[in-house]
Amino acid sequence: MSTGRKNIVVIGGGSGSSAALRGLKAHDTSLTAIVTMFDSGGSTGILRDEFGYPPLGDIRQCLLALSPGDNEQVAVLNSALDFRFDSKSSLNGHSVGNLILAALTTVYGGVQGAIDELSYMLQLDGQVVPVTLGEAHLCARLINGEVIRTESAIDLRGANGPGISEVFLDAEVKPNPRAIGALMEADAILLGPGDLYTSVIPNLLVDGVSDAINESGAPVIYACNLMTKLGETSGYSASNFASQVVSYLGGRKLDYLLVNHTEFSKEVLDVYAKEIASPVELDNGSAEKYAHQIMVADLAYIDGLSVRHNSGKLADIVMASIEDPTERPLSHDLD
Repeated sequence: MSTGRKNIVVIGGGSGSSAALRGLKAHDTSLTAIVTMFDSGGSTGILRDEFGYPPLGDIRQCLLALSPGDNEQVAVLNSALDFRFDSKSSLNGHSVGNLILAALTTVYGGVQGAIDELSYMLQLDGQVVPVTLGEAHLCARLINGEVIRTESAIDLRGANGPGISEVFLDAEVKPNPRAIGALMEADAILLGPGDLYTSVIPNLLVDGVSDAINESGAPVIYACNLMTKLGETSGYSASNFASQVVSYLGGRKLDYLLVNHTEFSKEVLDVYAKEIASPVELDNGSAEKYAHQIMVADLAYIDGLSVRHNSGKLADIVMASIEDPTERPLSHDLD
């Protein structure tokens, strides 16, 4: 691990990783976003199914999150890349950024070359790295044995059927060497925030990723979800989330578990209740089994009636957790 500028690896995908990256880039850090490559919905799904492109949506979000906010030209480019065509267009649902990434993937002979070129254009201070350059779909086995194939089918399942027993890939894929390299050089590894079964854990299903995390020697921090999700984590407490992450890490105990304690208004709670979702609660006495330290803080940002992780507060806590590595507890396997 380095002794100067901190190398921080954020593992996940989409809006959760974007929130973490926006906060962390304000600190003296060298950032790597390791992004899941098993998304199959929306614009990404269309490009994947019809043209054979890899999932691009989460990559686009992380690129935009890492781009400098004080450069006027880059800000204009960001707005264009984030533009999404509406239903009146034959390009309905596609974002400009996904289409440009798709074109660059063809021009440069692969998605990593496309990312590198767009990173240069956006003047990124950091890197976005697909967890794998291989092709696979995410699958979920339910507690009744039924198997659901593709990330979008899992994500949009809602209340259809019983809960998830496990998730797995339908093909063996090799890890991206850049992802393994970043993990081995990390001063801290942040898992999440993001949907447990479709954003965070899928990265751990790629051969060699969990091993690299365990061998890195870096503290592993898991940012627990703010709310449960129907069809995936209904009824889950913080220990349920942490236990699943620990399981897919091969039994390695987390160094830090971050849990929110923001008090939400009745209006916010009512909106989520309609989706059969509720705040994730810390269950004292159980979560300690899966983490050396549990950090409870006001981590939420209320955007209208939607709940998001507060980028700044999340980053401050992550940085505080690695300020004095001599006081960090050593990780070990669960008994």
